[in-house]
Amino acid sequence: MNQPTHHYRPATTIFLDLNVDRVADELRLGALGTERGSQNRPTSDAQTLDDVEHQIVEKIEAHKQDSNVIYLDHVHTYDERLTALSFEERFATIQQAAPEAVGDFRAEATIGRDELFVLRRRLNESEIERERFRARHRIERPARLASPGKVILKIGVLAILFIIEVVINGSFLAKANLGGLLGGAAQAVTFAALNIIASFFWGMVLIRLVNRRNYFLKLIGLLSFLAYLAFAAALNLTLSHLREIPPAISLSDNVGQEVLHRLLTAPHALTDINSWVLFAIGFIFSLIAMADGLLFFDPYIGYAGLERRWIEATRQFANARSELIERLRDIREDATEAMNEAARDLSVRRSEYDALLQGRARLAQRFDHHQNQIEQTCRALLEIYREANRRSRSIAAPDYFTRAYALARISYAGGEPDSGARESLRKMIVETQELLNQQIKAIHEAFDNAVRTYREIDELLPEKLPEKKNG
Repeated sequence: MNQPTHHYRPATTIFLDLNVDRVADELRLGALGTERGSQNRPTSDAQTLDDVEHQIVEKIEAHKQDSNVIYLDHVHTYDERLTALSFEERFATIQQAAPEAVGDFRAEATIGRDELFVLRRRLNESEIERERFRARHRIERPARLASPGKVILKIGVLAILFIIEVVINGSFLAKANLGGLLGGAAQAVTFAALNIIASFFWGMVLIRLVNRRNYFLKLIGLLSFLAYLAFAAALNLTLSHLREIPPAISLSDNVGQEVLHRLLTAPHALTDINSWVLFAIGFIFSLIAMADGLLFFDPYIGYAGLERRWIEATRQFANARSELIERLRDIREDATEAMNEAARDLSVRRSEYDALLQGRARLAQRFDHHQNQIEQTCRALLEIYREANRRSRSIAAPDYFTRAYALARISYAGGEPDSGARESLRKMIVETQELLNQQIKAIHEAFDNAVRTYREIDELLPEKLPEKKNG
């Protein structure tokens, strides 16, 4: 029960050695040798192996064939792994893909250059328009652009002025209004809206004309300012006279006629100091609203719009150039990484190829050594039988007992690549890696050329500067 079920020596090697003692016991070599020797068999003049020796040789040959099957299986595995490396297919893929990557990169750079050229031409046209406007109107300063924060602030000032004036006007007008504070507030909203909003648009549209270089437009702006002063004074005087209308007249439908009569006959005839205070507050708020409108945009009408269009065109061009360069950089990095990965893959495949060849050669050496061990095992088994046979013989043993048994070896020729094929493969790998390095350099050069051409667009369409006049 404690005997193993096989005839091999326990080991971790591929080819297992036969256990000589176990095989000798199973074949009963000692007993058979003694028995046949007592019968003087084989005869002294025998030239060939007897039946027992043939059993030994057959046993050994069977073990040799089993080892050969194991050897062929491992050789087949090595060959499959070598075939799986598929260097030729990899070479063809790299030699085709690398130039295509460079071509795709250059095509992308060309498309980006065309796109950037359109934006630069638009910027150039915007610059020409802006500089012609500045030259025609003799403007040397940049436009005063209202930021979103300033716009919100100025609108907030108008809202605060409106609310304050409604509250003040409502409290003052409540005296002459039968509706009291509520009725006064209703009138105050109307007058405050007209006073604040109208003054704002006077300053933003008409009075701004005073900044124009054209004398006719300057005159219109000046006349608009005078007209605004008359409008603001009349509106606030109307509000002050409305406050002084007695309640008895307020009950009739002649309130508007009475206020208009007072404005035409005695506009300054205000009998209550609070009416003058109401007039002053309304007039000051009107001036603030007008100044807010005057400074809401650039003082020179039309200049801020041109400046914004020029800034927007500049921003679009700069953003597009940065985005295109960044996109080219990403493409360059991806292509470079792919080619570096291909180069590393070739190095790994080459190392694996060499390792497989070395492993295959070591396997062949182990099989040769194992055949030597099989031969020694066969000789040992024959010697056990022959020694037992000699001891029990009464006549001389055959002469071939003294000859060592020679095992027929199994050998394979042409199973491994010759040195020329390995050298050719090495050269192909080196050439392919050199191609990859050249393509990586080509991509870097294409990137530098693309960035350079992007910047050369500024030289093709330079910024238009205003012409200086002599004198």
